[in-house]
Amino acid sequence: MDATPPAPPAPPSLPRVLGPWLAAAIVVGTVIGTGVFKKAAAVAKPDAAPEFGLSVAVWVGVGVVTLLGALAFAEVAVRFPRAGGNYVFLREAFGRPMAFLSGWVDFGINRGASIAALASMFTESLANLIAEVRPDVAEGFGYWPQRAFTVGLIAVLAVINARGTLLGARLQFVVTLIKVASIVAIALLPLAVLLWPGAPSQPTTANMSPAWPTEYPLARLIGLGSAAVAVLWAYHGWMNLGPMAEEVTRPQRNIPLALLAGVGCLIVLYVSANVAYYAALSPADMVNSSEGTTVARNFCRTLVGPAGAMAASLAVMMSVFGAVNGNILVGPRLPYAMAQDGLAPGIFGRLHARFRTPTFATALLAVWSITMVLGLGVLLRTNRDLFNLWEFKEGTWRVATDAKTGEAKTDTPFDMLTDFVIFGSVAFDTLAVVALFVLRWKHADRTAALPYKCWGYPVVPAVYVLAMAAVMVSMFLDPEKRWKACVGLGFIGVGVLVYLLAAGRKGGRPAPARLPTPPA
Repeated sequence: MDATPPAPPAPPSLPRVLGPWLAAAIVVGTVIGTGVFKKAAAVAKPDAAPEFGLSVAVWVGVGVVTLLGALAFAEVAVRFPRAGGNYVFLREAFGRPMAFLSGWVDFGINRGASIAALASMFTESLANLIAEVRPDVAEGFGYWPQRAFTVGLIAVLAVINARGTLLGARLQFVVTLIKVASIVAIALLPLAVLLWPGAPSQPTTANMSPAWPTEYPLARLIGLGSAAVAVLWAYHGWMNLGPMAEEVTRPQRNIPLALLAGVGCLIVLYVSANVAYYAALSPADMVNSSEGTTVARNFCRTLVGPAGAMAASLAVMMSVFGAVNGNILVGPRLPYAMAQDGLAPGIFGRLHARFRTPTFATALLAVWSITMVLGLGVLLRTNRDLFNLWEFKEGTWRVATDAKTGEAKTDTPFDMLTDFVIFGSVAFDTLAVVALFVLRWKHADRTAALPYKCWGYPVVPAVYVLAMAAVMVSMFLDPEKRWKACVGLGFIGVGVLVYLLAAGRKGGRPAPARLPTPPA
């Protein structure tokens, strides 16, 4: 009798290799990028929140709202610790069409634009550093050499993360430690300078007055919403552990622990740094840092001189490097999950036999991010008018103009990319928290057995959802951000058409997804 042939080897699967420290490093390391160093300029604008108390309140308020979201999101992630993050959560709560739109927006705008913006910021900081040390060399590191360097950075990090989840996560952990140390140094710098008699400048409390505005007209309230949108970019990415949930050890314990500890750490770091900024810079000084440099660099230059500016550039570079690495580590899990469901080409659902990483999905994300870097570079070089701000007035769209000078208002490419990211991410990240209400209703029998349940349910997720809804409304009320929100809605509409066309080509509506089996 012939022997029974051996069973074929099981296909490779994503390994659970991320403990609580590495998981927390993904939360903190992918969030800390440019926001804490740069977005204070947007908050300090005259029509936003330039007053010290109001500015700090915005940073604290958005941080607290983010913490409420993390409390709710942790339960959703514990229910479905699978690769894909929001894609999986929305699929289980609302079905495949909504899940597809989440993936469409996350990959098409959020992830690629984040990597492009962050990598470009890394190169910009490097250029600033070279200009400080070797002005003669800086002349050769011009516009297109900077774009080429940015492309190379994305490609190298993609290769590193394709060679193993643990390799990329360990790199993320080391870089995150350095980033946290740099922000702590910024927060403590005014105190250190007080002990240095020969410092170029001494800290002052003069910039902290007035602490609050004397009146709150409608325009200021809209501006406050714009400040919140800017700060949201600084906190953006706290959900990035979701797509990696399948690779977290003891996910029912470590996912909530990493999310809550990570967001709490971010609030303390961000508020401390922004208090320190006001000890050296006026709101006008911060606003003047909006293009070509960072608030942190001007802050360190003011207190310490050129050496401080160099140190700040290094800190920004390291911070942005970690954020780029984190996004390239996390991002491929979404097309991987979509391909597993048949909503993306099957090749992106394959894992490398040796490294057990979604190498094809990683390559796709890298190519798309590089395309955005080069495409934006061409547009910026050939037609600066494309970065004009638009507003809807008197029944028509027109270029926004400065009330005093009459000149067209322009956006920096960095701020334009981040505003596009924020609109899409707020919409679907909020739906991921809304999913908690749906999942508790659909799977009420499973809730009691969960090792982690959202504290303060249903108030906590409801407050988060209402706060994010207010941010979305503020984007439509702000004339300068309204057109970006409309473009974001248009991109979602295109995603609807793509899904319907794909469903039609398959002969009807795609089959519903199989409910994942909870892990042991």
